Amino acid sequence: MLSGIMSILVSCKKNLPDNRLSIANDSQYTQFLYQPTLGRNTLFTNNFTYGNSSRPLDFKIVNMRTFGGEPAPELTKLYPVKVWKTAYDGTEKSLAEIEAKRVIENHPLFEVRPHSGEFLMWAEANSNMIKAQPDSGYVFDVEMSNTGGRKYFQNFRLRPLRERPYEPSPLDPITGQGTGTSVSPSGLFITGQRTGQALTSSDVRVVFNKLPKGLPGYSGHSISFKFVDTLAQTIDPNKFALTDWGNLLHGFNMVKDATKVKFDVAYPVPLTAYPTKYTTTDGRAAHVVFRFDRQAFGAVLLHCYVALDFRIYEEGDWEIIFQFKNDKPKFDND
Repeated sequence: MLSGIMSILVSCKKNLPDNRLSIANDSQYTQFLYQPTLGRNTLFTNNFTYGNSSRPLDFKIVNMRTFGGEPAPELTKLYPVKVWKTAYDGTEKSLAEIEAKRVIENHPLFEVRPHSGEFLMWAEANSNMIKAQPDSGYVFDVEMSNTGGRKYFQNFRLRPLRERPYEPSPLDPITGQGTGTSVSPSGLFITGQRTGQALTSSDVRVVFNKLPKGLPGYSGHSISFKFVDTLAQTIDPNKFALTDWGNLLHGFNMVKDATKVKFDVAYPVPLTAYPTKYTTTDGRAAHVVFRFDRQAFGAVLLHCYVALDFRIYEEGDWEIIFQFKNDKPKFDND
């Protein structure tokens, strides 16, 4: 009787499904060249197809090396990086509240997310320590595994681009040299005082200027907006009388005088790609608009403005200067 029961149990065990995880041949990376811009967090998503492999899967970078085959300790050592532990949503009321949501952790400057296969270059990586184009960069492999086995993907290329501390930027991503000194506004509807004609984007230059550290009245993490006319004379920001200064950008401790308006900010700007009232609709850029109304001939009310969509990645005291180079804005009524 006992032997019969044992025989049934053995037979049943043989018919149980195999619960081991599997590694499938159709699990593949779809991208093997990665060109992150240094100085900013860059996450590469949708670069892996799971196929029929069982999940969870584990990923790790192996054999990180220069293109010439030398070790690359700059990409294998751990460095302190700033990590969000609580989600940013744009409602934070102070710099302290924002910083309380971030912590410092130690990570490789370029790493693979352990269960998704996505790659991340941290903002703390810069061209002083990391080989950037036109250098040939790095080569690395990836090990994918689960309890059913492992699979290797070889000869990924990592070719970082040089820093561009702000966007839009006139800096060449390979040479790091400027192709110009300014960019154009994102939107503009202002009449010229001399010509009486609508100004075009070519009439206005936007210049990003990073101030030296330690200037009196500056926090080391601020943005100032300035406006100057054709003779480099300052235009009072109060001329843009309908600007929503309190909601212009996610900044604090606003100081506005006859030469500028300044905010303390947390960097980068914007802090994440999450859409808020301070950003473009996709959340990828800060969106500022400076407004005023004036009455044209025929009692026509003109809603005038100059707008800029921008990003700043490098912490510091930045000035954003709107230069009206061909004609002054007309603020008075006709």
